Amino acid sequence: MMASTLTAMKARLEKGDTLYGLFLCSFSPVIAEISGYAGYDFVVVDMEHGYGGISAALPCLHALAATATPAILRLPECSHTWAKKALDLGPQGIMFPMIDTPEQARRAVSYCRYPPNGLRGAAYPVIRASRYGIDEEYLSKCETDLFVMCQVESTEGVRNVREIAAVDGVDCIQIGPLDLSASMGELWDPVNEKVKSVMNGAEEAVIGLRRNKGDGVSGPYLAGFAMENDGPDGLRARGYHMVAGGVDIGLYRAAAVEDVKKFKMSLNLEAEIEGTTQVSSFVQIGSK
Repeated sequence: MMASTLTAMKARLEKGDTLYGLFLCSFSPVIAEISGYAGYDFVVVDMEHGYGGISAALPCLHALAATATPAILRLPECSHTWAKKALDLGPQGIMFPMIDTPEQARRAVSYCRYPPNGLRGAAYPVIRASRYGIDEEYLSKCETDLFVMCQVESTEGVRNVREIAAVDGVDCIQIGPLDLSASMGELWDPVNEKVKSVMNGAEEAVIGLRRNKGDGVSGPYLAGFAMENDGPDGLRARGYHMVAGGVDIGLYRAAAVEDVKKFKMSLNLEAEIEGTTQVSSFVQIGSK
């Protein structure tokens, strides 16, 4: 199921579909499963800003696998050790944060490949990624069956984005709008027009590397995160191939706040009606 899920995702990307996903920070397997059944095209299990690590990510991957939803693990940092442990869990994709140079991107790719092509540690007979050694073809397909994403989220990264995107083995560039805004001194006003202008340059550089299918060569896909002032429809219109619409915690927060607000508004309305009724009754008594 791991490979077939990724194959289906890649086929849709090649067809030109825009995939719509979610970041999972709560590390709740129940929320992960609901997200899959809800129809998200992919879910990023976020170990950078989420509340869990490797052991907490595993039940989320189980839940997503049950719904045939591609799971992407975002690492806390571009680290050989983190990549090794994450890859052994068998996600369909892996996301490396804060990639600022092509050298860092090449290191990230090397962490995903066994020697002599890379630096990944070998424990393939006993890991979930190989179905605990039952999948005898794992070594022959593990590199092509992985979706490698590099996050560009700083001014330095944007300056080098074309070279980062051109690194062999990088399947997708994820633009990080909040960290990019912060690196530009716009933490309190993220994704303003100044930031959007810089983002547009990075977007055009990545999209420009995409080639016509006829020549047999294609560059990396472009992924992004929707913001309040830069929604998913806008990202799709600008050529993004993968769009994350939100974070599970944010969605629940918004729903919970709205639910409480509606209830309190109904209490206030009842109090107003009751107050109006009392005043009316008092006026009627006084007029007799």
